[in-house]
Amino acid sequence: MIGNYVGAMKHWVELQATHESFFLLADLHAITVPQDPADLQRRCLEFAALVIACGVDAERSTIFLQSHVPAHTQLLWVLNSVTPMGELQRMTQFKDKAGRSPAGIHVGLFDYPVLMAADILLYGADLVPVGDDQEQHMEFTRRVARKFNGLYGEVFRIPESYTHLTGARLMGLQTPTAKMSKSDRNADNYVALLDPPDVVRRKIKKAATDSGSEVRHDASKPGISNLITLYAVVSGEGVESIQNRYAGKGYAEFKRSLAELIIDFLHPIQARYRAIAADPALLAEVLQRGAGNARERSERTLSRVYHAVGFIPGERDHRRRTGGGRSSSERQSDIALPSKAKALHDRRSIMETKETKDVTAAAAAETDDESDCMTDCCVCCCCDTEEECSMAE
Repeated sequence: MIGNYVGAMKHWVELQATHESFFLLADLHAITVPQDPADLQRRCLEFAALVIACGVDAERSTIFLQSHVPAHTQLLWVLNSVTPMGELQRMTQFKDKAGRSPAGIHVGLFDYPVLMAADILLYGADLVPVGDDQEQHMEFTRRVARKFNGLYGEVFRIPESYTHLTGARLMGLQTPTAKMSKSDRNADNYVALLDPPDVVRRKIKKAATDSGSEVRHDASKPGISNLITLYAVVSGEGVESIQNRYAGKGYAEFKRSLAELIIDFLHPIQARYRAIAADPALLAEVLQRGAGNARERSERTLSRVYHAVGFIPGERDHRRRTGGGRSSSERQSDIALPSKAKALHDRRSIMETKETKDVTAAAAAETDDESDCMTDCCVCCCCDTEEECSMAE
């Protein structure tokens, strides 16, 4: 919806010119509330196409689905282990939702900020473009990163928020005292980026205003102030200039002009979206390439985290294999694993106990009794699988 564009997507396009950019489609976060699986898939692809249609360059930037990169949930677990319960209980969004329907609150919603912290810290982000309503989550991320660094060494970079001053938080069209949200059950409360012209005109016409008819941005007039802010961010015109132009013209004329302005603004985005959505192979390629880039970057960070907390490196541990950078404060590993493990059957003697030797001997005796049937067979009355036969041979 247009609030997403104003609060985030517009600035993503600007920042990709000067920063290496990772754009995450948060499908794991989405299931903290009930989802229809088919609808979730449709909306993920829709949002991927809209991100590109709004100007994010899929060649220059990395666009990927959160669920395609396992490091997000792997880091989530490690961060959970250093996050106090009280920190999460104080999060405003959790308290608001728990207060409205405490029986319907799931662990995922409670743990949402920790996953968001993992999303950010995995990529060593300097800046995170967020709306001002997400600043509490950003501060939480910084606290968790500092706490982990204090315990285990300087592993995480401490990110900063990037919040644009104008239009960083659009309010609902019907409820201008609450943030505009695509999850609102009342679709008249927001303008979706794919809304057709007649729907845009109807929503803006019905948008809440205030007593009187003066087009003025003022804290005492939240309805018209919200619409003026929307006009400003879509047109690029200053608030004072808008007020002067519509002085004495009333709400109705202002709303008609705003609706047409939004329709003209959405037209090229919608045209690009239709072209992109019509090519599912292109979208699949973008998401697959993005996931590959994101996995490569995130696994390097995760390997440093795993090393810092003392996990034994595995075969896919990029940090061990590539010798990534390490600060002087990081603890060296006390355990060196061979680059390639020997076959288990070659090392059975050092793992066997008396009990396993007895079981092995009994199995061998039973096999000897049936050995006449084991010759030149693939599947026969004496064995259940081809693997057993080949092992006997």
